[in-house]
Amino acid sequence: MASWIRYRRRMRGEKMLSLVLLVWMLSLLEAVKVSPLIEKVSDHKDFKKLLRTRTNVLILYTKTATSGDSHLKLLSDVAQTVKGQGTIAWVNCGDSEGRKVCKKVKVDPSSKHGGAELLHYKDGTFHTEYNRPATFKSMVAFLKDPSGPPLWEENPEAKDVVHIETEKDFRKLLKKEEKPVLMMFYAPWCGVCKRMQPVFQQAATETKGKYILAGMNVHPAEFDGLKQEFSVKGYPTFCYFEKGKFLHHYENYGATAKDIADWLKKRYLSLFGCGHCKKMKPEYDEAAEILNKAADSPGVLAAVDSTVHKAVGDRYKISGFPTVKYFENGEEMYTLPHLRTKDKIIEFLHNPQAPPPPEQSWEEKPSSVSHLGSEDFREALKKKKHALVMFYAPWCPHCKNSIPHFSTAADLFKEDRKIVYAAVDCTKGQNHELCKQEGVEGYPTFNYYNYGKMVEKYNGDRGEEGFVGFMRNHRDQEKVVKKKEEL
Repeated sequence: MASWIRYRRRMRGEKMLSLVLLVWMLSLLEAVKVSPLIEKVSDHKDFKKLLRTRTNVLILYTKTATSGDSHLKLLSDVAQTVKGQGTIAWVNCGDSEGRKVCKKVKVDPSSKHGGAELLHYKDGTFHTEYNRPATFKSMVAFLKDPSGPPLWEENPEAKDVVHIETEKDFRKLLKKEEKPVLMMFYAPWCGVCKRMQPVFQQAATETKGKYILAGMNVHPAEFDGLKQEFSVKGYPTFCYFEKGKFLHHYENYGATAKDIADWLKKRYLSLFGCGHCKKMKPEYDEAAEILNKAADSPGVLAAVDSTVHKAVGDRYKISGFPTVKYFENGEEMYTLPHLRTKDKIIEFLHNPQAPPPPEQSWEEKPSSVSHLGSEDFREALKKKKHALVMFYAPWCPHCKNSIPHFSTAADLFKEDRKIVYAAVDCTKGQNHELCKQEGVEGYPTFNYYNYGKMVEKYNGDRGEEGFVGFMRNHRDQEKVVKKKEEL
């Protein structure tokens, strides 16, 4: 009986030991997660056979079984991606068999940082030490083309270029980025791209903080839709975006970094310029030639680009362009909206007088038009099934002609809670940003919205009949659809 008890105890102990060993082995495998695609080599004959039968082999040599854990985890993912194109193997120089292999091939990973070394073999012989970044993307690119050039993002001088890998990342960048974005769509093999990359990355460094310069390899077929969307018919193609919207192509392929920086500045500032600024500039320049040079001049003319010097614009509450202000002894005296010609400017400085009271603005006049701004635009339109919005500038002659007809149309539909005629003054406050986002490139611009979603631009007649007829058509179409659904 005693011997039977001793036997049962011994068997139970052996089972417990086996269980512990099994758990330990499973834990070790789980910790490392070595892919079965990574070939473990511990015999020199197997090593020679591997090089003889495979043409593209990357071998990880490690000091111990665990010193290569971080590499093995990464290489497991790489091996899955390059399956059929390249082979990844592992030699543990810490065990007795692996040590022999390492000694024969004269590899000593203990002398390397982290106790691991990656060597590449091509067509049966040693090719090169892998010294590119230990990242998934770099390793995959290397094994797919071991003799090819490094990826652009591997160049430390390209650190200020935002490198985009997927269409999802591209869309995310455009959605979240407040700064203007210049995107370089390229192919790694493209000669012009290679020539432009140093220039582009220098421009990225010089304009850092003001603009985002990004690069994306769109040669793979998976990006065909993206290329079609942005007219990428050759490499490189440069696309300029503001608030997620594509606005322009940049086509100077012989540019310097300064050329790119100057173009970006000019392009950005051109979004705030207005027709009246351009029209007034030569008149202002001529008046300055006379007044600023005369010894007995009653005053001087100066200019400030408030899109660059925003603090000055904010200090003096500049909300539209051009804004003319008169200062005396450093103190602001008047805002002068009526001074636009050389003669009027010179005449005023010889006899400064307070300007006539401003004309009553459209917002101040009673009407059924809903005047919106950047702070309430989205929420207001989400509540209306049909909205026709007029984006305008108070100084614009075509806008002034359209206002009474637009107001009359708004009055006719004022009892319909589903319909609104709205207006946005693009020169006011932060509204210029809103107008850019809504695709406004000239005044007036009319957009039709359905529950806050932009559906189409209105390009019809700008008289009362046009504005009224357009809204009636949309309302009547809604009724027809509703009747069909009821039938």
